[in-house]
Amino acid sequence: MTQAAVERYEAWLKDPVIDATTKEELTAIKGNAKEIEDRFYRDLEFGTGGLRGVMGAGTNRMNIYTVGKATQGLADWVLSQNKSNPSVVIAHDSRNNSPEFALDAALVLAANGVTAYLFKGLRPTPQLSFAVRALGAVSGIVVTASHNPPEYNGYKAYGSDGCQLVPEDAEQVIGAIQRVSGFDQIRRISQEEAEAKGLLRWLGEADDAAYVDTVVSHSLNRDLLKRGFGDTFNVVFTPLHGAGNMPVRQVLKQAGFNNVHVVPEQEQPDGYFSTVKSPNPEEREAFTLAIKLAQEVEADIIIGTDPDCDRMGAVVRNNEGEYVVLTGNQSGAIMVNYLLSTLKERGQFPANGVVVKTIVTSEMGADIARSYGAGVVNTLTGFKYIGEKMTQYEKTGEHTFLFGYEESYGYLTGTYARDKDAVIASLFICEAAAYYKSQGKTLYDVLLELYEKFGFYLEHLESRTLKGVDGVQQIAGIMNHWRSNPPAEVAGVRVTKMLDYLPGLDGLPAENVLKFLLEDGSWFCLRPSGTEPKIKVYFAVCGSSQADAAAAVERLTQAVMEVVDNKA
Repeated sequence: MTQAAVERYEAWLKDPVIDATTKEELTAIKGNAKEIEDRFYRDLEFGTGGLRGVMGAGTNRMNIYTVGKATQGLADWVLSQNKSNPSVVIAHDSRNNSPEFALDAALVLAANGVTAYLFKGLRPTPQLSFAVRALGAVSGIVVTASHNPPEYNGYKAYGSDGCQLVPEDAEQVIGAIQRVSGFDQIRRISQEEAEAKGLLRWLGEADDAAYVDTVVSHSLNRDLLKRGFGDTFNVVFTPLHGAGNMPVRQVLKQAGFNNVHVVPEQEQPDGYFSTVKSPNPEEREAFTLAIKLAQEVEADIIIGTDPDCDRMGAVVRNNEGEYVVLTGNQSGAIMVNYLLSTLKERGQFPANGVVVKTIVTSEMGADIARSYGAGVVNTLTGFKYIGEKMTQYEKTGEHTFLFGYEESYGYLTGTYARDKDAVIASLFICEAAAYYKSQGKTLYDVLLELYEKFGFYLEHLESRTLKGVDGVQQIAGIMNHWRSNPPAEVAGVRVTKMLDYLPGLDGLPAENVLKFLLEDGSWFCLRPSGTEPKIKVYFAVCGSSQADAAAAVERLTQAVMEVVDNKA
């Protein structure tokens, strides 16, 4: 155990600002060197995406002190941006302690003279993005840890455009947070005082209606639903105990889907996510109950959203009648094709239309977009970079944003928000499925048609969780190895190029990412997670058949992960 961790631990025990309950929690781990080290070896890092960590007492934990310090720094930054009318919108998801963290942030802001607009109850992350723009706020906060395990929570900060803070603004906020040297510098007032001064204002039904109406306005085929498909098309939906329950149902109903079955065991908020191992719509296990219900009601499609409702997963029937989970890349390709083909058919396709995706997202959607004449722009991983491009295009008119997506189940069409939105993604994938059903096709049929036309793209993701200070060093060692020893070939295929994004590349901000391009068009990418103690390795191939692609991605994965695991 490092001396610095011991000193931080003892400082918390002595700090008069720290409450008695927190000190009891810390006293209980006295003598447990490993636990003290993990809780205090560092300050929970406020990265470009904000805070995320395990809840509990300590500098490397999510608690009212780390949240308060972050909010005090954010308040100082907000006042530096707008002293005449400073305001921040706050939302939270269904995680344990999310309401308490959200209210505490509001009271810190209010104590600094910053008006806090706080939603009553849980709301989706994309609705926060929308509300920041609609209310003309300087910033926004969402208390969420997305699809992380139940012991986690987090804190994401947004700029005035409704986009998560981009690196330049994030660095300014980080600097302001670092200047808060002690918890006694965090200002707070009571809820009663904040409300009386008009510095705590509650958002409610009118704000919800504005968001729902805006999302529904992007529907492309409401006439089709009104002609009867809305009554016969069968949807099963699971919010996975999160914030998507009400907004997704409201949007689908308002758009004309009248046959939506919600998984009852997963309908209500539950911070423990007790019916799943992980509340992640990327994983088939999360859909176990939904698939059971779908089989009973013969659903055309299953959709699921994560706790803060910014990620959407879809499940469709294959040709054998089995329900299969679409990958984020597959859903994205289908939605790109549906959107662009519809715009083309109606003569509404803008000459400068563009699809924006991340560097680890499949090239299939890009190929589809180009086939319709759309431009394609790549960004670093993280929807904030897609949102940043949207704001740029809005200012310059260089492009018209059509669709943005990333392989990790995040999608957006429309410019009302600057973050991925599982609400509109739920509407869009259901509408695409209903549209193609009217032509006698399933989404699986459409996917096979796209494969036949553009190639059998297949992607795979491997991740390794490496916790604590040792894990940080292991991840750094893995990245250093690949950066210093780029292979000449992998799995018998020549490596043609290594793309190192650490110094900045292709006009993108610097980020610790390595991407290797192979002679046969396949690629793999190594990237430490910004929100979890993980290193992620992405793989992509394009084969002549499904079997060919499956074999190629297996060979590539095996060869790369053997090296990664040896260095871990």
